[in-house]
Amino acid sequence: MSEANENNMPFLGHLEELRWRLVKSVIAILIFAIAIFYFTEWITENIFLELREPDFPIFRFFCWAFDICNEAIDIKFQSTEMSGQFSTNLMMAVIGGLIIAFPFVFYQIWSFIKPGLKQNEVKTVRGIVGFVSVLFFIGVLFGYYVVAPLSIQFLGNWKMAEAIVNDITINSYLRTIISTVFFTGLLFLLPVVIMIFTRLGVISVAFLKKYRKHSFVGVLIISAIITPPDLFTQIVVSIPILMLYEFGILIARRIEKKRFNESLV
Repeated sequence: MSEANENNMPFLGHLEELRWRLVKSVIAILIFAIAIFYFTEWITENIFLELREPDFPIFRFFCWAFDICNEAIDIKFQSTEMSGQFSTNLMMAVIGGLIIAFPFVFYQIWSFIKPGLKQNEVKTVRGIVGFVSVLFFIGVLFGYYVVAPLSIQFLGNWKMAEAIVNDITINSYLRTIISTVFFTGLLFLLPVVIMIFTRLGVISVAFLKKYRKHSFVGVLIISAIITPPDLFTQIVVSIPILMLYEFGILIARRIEKKRFNESLV
C-alpha cells in the first residue's frame, strides 16, 4: 500500500491495520514463548539458577577487581501452590518471548505510526528500529549480568536472624530476575524518549541541562526501586543510566541544530 493511500485510509481502516499488526506481534511472541516453554528445564538450570552461583561472571569480576568474593547463596527453592510451577513457567515463557520478539514488535508499532509522520520527521528518526532494539538488548544484558545477580545475591543472603531460613518460592525468584532484566532494558531506552520529546518540542537541550541534577536524583530513585537497597549496587546501575542521559542530550542538540538549519533554508 502506498504512503498516500495509508494517509487517506479511513478510521476503520487504521483500526484494521492496527489489529493485524497486533496479531502479528502476538504470533511472534507466542512462537518464542513456545520455544522457551519447550526448553524450560535447560533455560531454568543454565540461565536462571546460574545467577546464584559464586562463579557467575559479575561475582568473579568483583572477586578479581575488588577482592569482594561471594559465597553460594544459601536459599532453597520451593513451590507452595498446585499450579505454582506451571504458572511460573508460563510467565517466564511469555515475558521471555516478548523480550526476544521485541525488535519485531517495535517494528510493527513503528510501521503503524510512520505513515502519519512528515517526510522530514521520518528522516530524522531513520534507523530507529535498530537503534531502539540495540539499546533494549544492551539493557537486558546489563540487567541479566549485573543488576539481577547483585539483587539475588543481596536479597538471597539477607537474614533478619540466623534462625530464619530462606525458603524462596521459585515464582518469587524468577519474577525478581525477569522483572529486573525487563525493566532495565526499558530504562536503557532513555535516549529514545529524549529524542522523541525533543522532536515534539516538549523538551530542549537547555531544559535537559537545567534539570540535570534533578534527573540524577530521579535516576538514583529508580535504581533504588529496581535494585536491592545497598548503595554499591545502586551506583553500579546509576552510572550507565546517567551516561545514557548525557547521550540523550547529544541527540537533542543534534535535533535542535538540524531544526535551526532547516529554518534558515
